[in-house]
Amino acid sequence: MKALLANTAKAMATLTIRNLRDDLKKQIQVRAARNGRSMEEEIRLILAGAGDLPAAPIPPDRATPRQNMPVAAPETPKPSPHNAAQHRILLIIGGGIAAYKSLDLIRRLKERGASVRVVMTDAAQEFVTPLAAGALSGGHVYTDLFDTVAEFDIGHIRLARETDLIVVAPATADLMAKMANGHGDDLASTILLATTAPVLIAPAMNPQMWSHPATQRNLARLRGDGIQTIGPNDGEMAESGEAGTGRMAEPLEIAQAALALLSPATPQLLKGKTLLITAGPTHEPIDPVRYIANRSSGKQGYAIARAAAAAGANVTLVSGPVDLSDPAGVNVVRVESAREMLAAVEQALPADVAIFAAAVADWRVASTGGQKIKKGASGTPELSLVENPDILSTVAHRTKARPSLVIGFAAETEKVIEHAKAKLAKKKCDWILANDVSEESGVMGGDRNTIHLVTKAGVEDWPEQSKNDVAHTLIARIAKEIT
Repeated sequence: MKALLANTAKAMATLTIRNLRDDLKKQIQVRAARNGRSMEEEIRLILAGAGDLPAAPIPPDRATPRQNMPVAAPETPKPSPHNAAQHRILLIIGGGIAAYKSLDLIRRLKERGASVRVVMTDAAQEFVTPLAAGALSGGHVYTDLFDTVAEFDIGHIRLARETDLIVVAPATADLMAKMANGHGDDLASTILLATTAPVLIAPAMNPQMWSHPATQRNLARLRGDGIQTIGPNDGEMAESGEAGTGRMAEPLEIAQAALALLSPATPQLLKGKTLLITAGPTHEPIDPVRYIANRSSGKQGYAIARAAAAAGANVTLVSGPVDLSDPAGVNVVRVESAREMLAAVEQALPADVAIFAAAVADWRVASTGGQKIKKGASGTPELSLVENPDILSTVAHRTKARPSLVIGFAAETEKVIEHAKAKLAKKKCDWILANDVSEESGVMGGDRNTIHLVTKAGVEDWPEQSKNDVAHTLIARIAKEIT
């Protein structure tokens, strides 16, 4: 009997809502909103016996004595699950091997209190099943633009509107091309054309496809249209022997970026300002397989870039080699060596503020070996070192296009304040953020930091904080200084 009711409900749910009485339609809309479901999902539950729809008011001239009997007061509406604490996210899963990560992304989003609806392209279903996505999201998975059940109340428009954020993960080269050029030939691309909600994409593809000029043109157009991006990351590809930039950002990174976009708006303290930030280490080659580097994760610089973008600044982040995703809304320029970083910094000028958080290698090998240096009977090779350009000092000493505020970092293992003051005077910068990076501090590669802001006016000791909190503290301090 239950199976019969379920089948009947599925069949009857294809009835057009336009054929319902207006008062009945209104009650279904209210009930669906209260329960956080679509109208067709609510109708299916009603028809399957999951709940009774309150009767419509009966006109007095048609009432019988029994119908005039007192009735219970209407149930107090329950708060909608789609309130400020539970964001509505529509996840569009594209057709790439990285689609398997999107199943974990559903779990990560729901762990953080989000309500997740899922749309899958035809190609995505070749990698993961709608059944798996539906089991994790706890709802119907939408796959077909011409589904008679889902489209009986213009479902693709409803999906485009009834969401706070659309996340596309993985965003394949094909799907990015459709978005950039306004195609709408399937459910996913039609929703993306019809939505007014913010959109976050997590690109994932072969490195050659990612670096192709057409993909980069599409990426530039999407960013110009206000589409936010997360990743892709560097690393090994699914294909044997393939490596490079193209791995989809990790589910946790995407979830954090999505919720950051949905968080209460950060005061636009730096709106209209341009910030230049460096982060990470530099790699100075010895031979094709070896290099000189510093132990920098890039976390602090990336956190500053995210905080600056959230505060409304136009941000360029020049990054050395790190295993971090590009911050949403930030123009990221990736480099390897100190000389490449200096060239990228000069290319990014002018800027209102420059923050040099990168741990640039002080020296490089005078002559890089063209082939791997082999161990042999001749003993240990002698490496002749030369000094790298000092990027902080170079920018701080500029007479033209010098940022109004030039900020450096002093990563020290002893006499932290003393060395920071000396660096401030020598480099001719405006501020130095000094921190203790000795092994016991755990700062290098860690998630917390203790900053001493050294200026000509004196020293400000900040409490130990997460690197994200340090970034927000710094952005607020910059805003106070330049606005």
